[in-house]
Amino acid sequence: MIQVIHRAFDILEFVAAEPNRPKSLTEVAEAAGLNPGTCANIMKTMVSRRYLDQVGPKKGYCLGSQAYWLTGNTSYRKDILETARPEMAGLTARLNESCLLSVLNGDQRLIIHRELCDQPLQVQTANEKHAYDSASGRLLVSLLNDADLVKFKNRYGLPTAELWEEATSEPAFYSQIKAVRDRGYAFQESTRQVIGYGVGVFRQQEVVASLSVYLPLYRHTPEKAQAVLHDLQRTAQVISQSLTGG
Repeated sequence: MIQVIHRAFDILEFVAAEPNRPKSLTEVAEAAGLNPGTCANIMKTMVSRRYLDQVGPKKGYCLGSQAYWLTGNTSYRKDILETARPEMAGLTARLNESCLLSVLNGDQRLIIHRELCDQPLQVQTANEKHAYDSASGRLLVSLLNDADLVKFKNRYGLPTAELWEEATSEPAFYSQIKAVRDRGYAFQESTRQVIGYGVGVFRQQEVVASLSVYLPLYRHTPEKAQAVLHDLQRTAQVISQSLTGG
C-alpha cells in the first residue's frame, strides 16, 4: 500500500512538471518505474478523484481540477480561462444572465469558470453534474468525434430518463447527437424550469470547452431566446478565434 502511495505521488509530480503538455500512459509508466497495466490502474483512480484529467482517449493526461483546487491554484485550463473570462463578462453584462465555461471530465460536466448576473432570481448549478443532464454537457458529448462518442457511450451507458428523456435508446441517443451537431448548439429545459443553451469553444478544429447560458423559464421569451443564442454563439466564436490565433 505504501508503495502505491509513493507511485501515485511520482505520477502526480511527473505530470505536474509540464502541466500544459499531456503525458501518455507510456511516458508516465516509464517515469514512475511501473508496468503500463499497474500504472493505468493507479491513474484510473487518480482520474476518478480529479487529480488527473484524461484529455481524451489515447491523448494523454494532465493535472485535474482537484490538483489545482487543493493548492488554491486557479490556473486549471489557464489558457482557455484567460481568453474566455473577459468575453464571458461582456456576455453576462449584455444579457444580464449567468454564463458558464465547462469541460468534460469523465462523465461529468465540470465548470471551470462562471459569470453571475445581477438578476434577483439566479439559476444555481453544481460545479460538477452528469454530462447528460446539462446543455453544456450534452454539447461536449455530441461534439466528440465518432470513435470517442462510441467509447463514451459504451463506458458510461445510455442516458436514463431522469438525465435525458429524449435519448434513452440507442437510436434516440444518436438522433439527439445528430440534432445538436446539425444546429450547432445544445438546449435543455430542466424539470426545475431552467433553460440552458450550450455552444462549443474550439482550438483549431477541436472542441476544448462549452460556453453556456442558463436562465429561469419565465424569462425565456422568444425575444430573449433569440438574443441569448445569437450573443452566445458570437462570443464563443470570438473566444475560439483567439485560442486558434486568428
